Amino acid sequence: MSVRPGRPLGLTVNGEEQAGTRRSRLRLVVIQALVFSLFATLGVRLYYLQVVSGEQYRTQAASQSVRDIVVQPQRGLIVDDMGRPLVSNRTSWVVSVDRTLLGKLRARDQRTVLERVAEVSRTPVRDIRRALLTCGDPGSIEGSCWNGSPYQPVPVAEDVPKRTALMILEQPEDYPAVLAEQQTVRSYPSPYGVNLAHVLGYLSPITEDELDQAEADDDSSVNGASSVGRAGVEKQYDAWLRGMPGYKSVAVDSMGRVLGDDGEVQARPGDTLVTSIDARVQGVVERQLAQTITTARSTFDTVTGKNYVADSGAAVVLEADTGRVVAMASQPTYDPEVWVGGITQKQLSRLFSEAAGTPLLGRATQGQFAPGSTWKPFMTAGALTHGYSPSTSLNCSSSFRVGNRDFKNYESGAYGFISFAKALEVSCNTFFYRVGYDYWQRFGSDVSDVDAKDPLVAEAQAFGFGSETGIDLPGEASGRIADRKWKLAYYESMKDYYCGIADKPQDAETSDFVYTFAGEFCVEGFAYRAGDAVNFAIGQGDTIVTPLQLARAYGALANGGTLYAPRVGKAVVGPDGKVIQRIPPQVQGRVDLPEETLRYVDEALKNVTRVGTMAWRMVGFPLDEVPIRSKTGSAEVYGKQSTSWVASYSDDYVVVMMVSQGGTGSGTSGPAVRKIWEALYGVDGESVVADDAAIPGTTPPAGLPTFADDGSILPPVRPTTEESR
Repeated sequence: MSVRPGRPLGLTVNGEEQAGTRRSRLRLVVIQALVFSLFATLGVRLYYLQVVSGEQYRTQAASQSVRDIVVQPQRGLIVDDMGRPLVSNRTSWVVSVDRTLLGKLRARDQRTVLERVAEVSRTPVRDIRRALLTCGDPGSIEGSCWNGSPYQPVPVAEDVPKRTALMILEQPEDYPAVLAEQQTVRSYPSPYGVNLAHVLGYLSPITEDELDQAEADDDSSVNGASSVGRAGVEKQYDAWLRGMPGYKSVAVDSMGRVLGDDGEVQARPGDTLVTSIDARVQGVVERQLAQTITTARSTFDTVTGKNYVADSGAAVVLEADTGRVVAMASQPTYDPEVWVGGITQKQLSRLFSEAAGTPLLGRATQGQFAPGSTWKPFMTAGALTHGYSPSTSLNCSSSFRVGNRDFKNYESGAYGFISFAKALEVSCNTFFYRVGYDYWQRFGSDVSDVDAKDPLVAEAQAFGFGSETGIDLPGEASGRIADRKWKLAYYESMKDYYCGIADKPQDAETSDFVYTFAGEFCVEGFAYRAGDAVNFAIGQGDTIVTPLQLARAYGALANGGTLYAPRVGKAVVGPDGKVIQRIPPQVQGRVDLPEETLRYVDEALKNVTRVGTMAWRMVGFPLDEVPIRSKTGSAEVYGKQSTSWVASYSDDYVVVMMVSQGGTGSGTSGPAVRKIWEALYGVDGESVVADDAAIPGTTPPAGLPTFADDGSILPPVRPTTEESR
C-alpha cells in the first residue's frame, strides 16, 4: 500500500482545536471588557446622581412629598366716615369633609357618613356630593364644585349651629373624615339700623374662569377656595379687601395621605375701606324712603282711581363740593346676610323676581326714570345762554297746541306771561313747551336731520346726562338723552318688529293702539317731530336719568359748575392702622355757564322752596339760616302712575328722592326730603341746633377713624366744629 506525502492526520485535528480555543478566549475578553465598561458607566452614573446631583434630587423628592394647604385671610372691614363698621367679620362653624380619609372607607360607610352629615347640617346629600367634586371632573357643576387644593378638607355646610358642630366633634367615631371648625364670614353690624345692601355688595366663590385668569395674571391673592366681591364696594375694592392668603405645608405619602405639618406662611388680613357714607344720615334716609313708599301706597290717586303703586324708590345725599356719597338708599332692598353661608336657589330667584320688585337692582345707580320737572333748571340754563334772557316773558297758558295735540299744564293751571324764574317756581310746562318748540322750528324742523342744532340737548349733555357718572360702584346705568340720533338708532333697531305687526291683519291679541302705533312707526318712526322737542324740554318722553345722575347735576348747580365722579370710597387703611391710599374727589368735567346764569337759576330755586311748589312742605323751616334750593317733579309715564321727584341742595349737600308710581313731587317725597334736611343740620322746629346735626359741623370730618395696633376700630372721638371741615 502506498501513502500520499503530507502532514500527519493527528497534527491537523489538534491545530484546529487550538485555533478555536484562541477565538473563544478572545470573545471572553471582549465580553469581560463590555461588562466592565457597563459597570464602570453605572458606577459613574451612580456617583453623579448621588454625589454630584444628590442635593438637587433630594430637594425634588422632598418637594414631591409636601403639599400646600391654603389658609384664607380675614377680609378687610368696611366702615363709614366716622369709623362705624358697616361690614365686619364674625366666626362661623363650618362642617368640612376630608376626601382623602373618606376614600379609605368602604362605599357603604361613605354613604352612611354623608347621610349623617346631611341630616345634622340640614344639607341635601346631593349638594354635599356636588361640593366634594373637583371642578373640571366629570359631573362637576360650576358654583357647586370644589376649586381648592385636593389635600384640603372641603366645606360642605357653613354657618351651622354650634350644637351641631360640637356633636360632630364629640362623636368622631360616628363622623369619620368629617371636621367642624370655626371660620370667619361677613357680618353686618347695621349702625343706626342701616341696610345699605346695594352699596355694600356681597361675596360668592370664585369661578373657574376667574381662577384661570388670576393664574394667567400671576395673581396670588386669590385661590380656588377664595370668595370674591360681586357687587357694590365689595367688588369695586375687592383687591384691597381680600388680603393675601397664607399657606400651611403638610407632608404626604405616596398615596397622598397627610403625615404631618411641614411649616406655615401666615395669611395677611385684608385692608379696611373707609367710606364717605355716614351711618346716621344713611339711617335717616332709609327710614324716610321706606316710610314715604308705605304712605304713598295708602294714598288715593284721583287720576287712576286707585292707590299709588309706589313700586320702587331711591334717595341720594351727596357732598356738593366734592361729590362724595353721604347716603344712598334704594327700595326694594334685601338683607345682605342672605349671601352668607351660600344662597339658596329660592332666595336667588326672589332677588331677580319682578313680582318681588327685583330687589337686587339698586335704583339709585341702576334705575332709570323720566326726570319730569326736575329737568327744567338745566333747560333754563340752556335757554339763557342761547338767545333767551332773564327778562324774557312767555305765556304760561293752560295748554299748548302742537299739530293736532294739546300739551297741557299740570291740572291745566295758567299764570299768564311770566319769566324763567317764575316758570321754575310754579313749574309751568307750557312755558318750557314754547322754548322747546321755538328751537325745533329754528334749527330742526327737518325731521330727518339728525345733526340739527339743539341747545337744550347740548345743555343736558353738558350736565352729564346720557352717560355714566363714574361712581366707584359697578353696574351703573347711563341713562338716555332721547335726541335725534337716539330716535334714528331706535327706529333702525325696532323697524322690523313694528313693520311685522303693521304688515299683517290685526289679530285679537293686538290692541287698536298698538296696531296704529306699529303702522305709524314703520313708516316714520325715525322722525324727530315737534312733539318730541316739547316733551324733551320738560323731562318727559323717552329721556331717562338715574337718581344719582340727577343728584350729580344739581351738585354742579350748587358748587358753581363742577361735575364730580361720585365717590363712596374715602381711604384704604392697612391692618397696622396706617393709611395706604386716600381716595380724593375726582373732577369729571365742568359746565361752561356764565356765573350770572348759575346765580339766576340758584335764586329761582330758592323761591321754589320759599313760595313755589315745595313751599307748603317747608313751612317753618329756618330757610334764612339754612337756604335750601329745590325743584319738584311729577313725571308722567305711559300706562303707569306719575313718578314723584324732589331734587334739592344747600351750600353743603344735595338731596334727591324719587318714588316710582308714587304721585306728585312735593306731595309724596316732600315731607321725607324735609326730614333729611332737618337731620343733616340739626333743625328742631324753626331753630338750628348744631350739636344735633347728623354730621358734626354739618359736614363730614376730615380725619379718618382711629385704629388700634391690631387694626381694630376704636370708638371715634366726636370732633368739634373747628376740627371739622
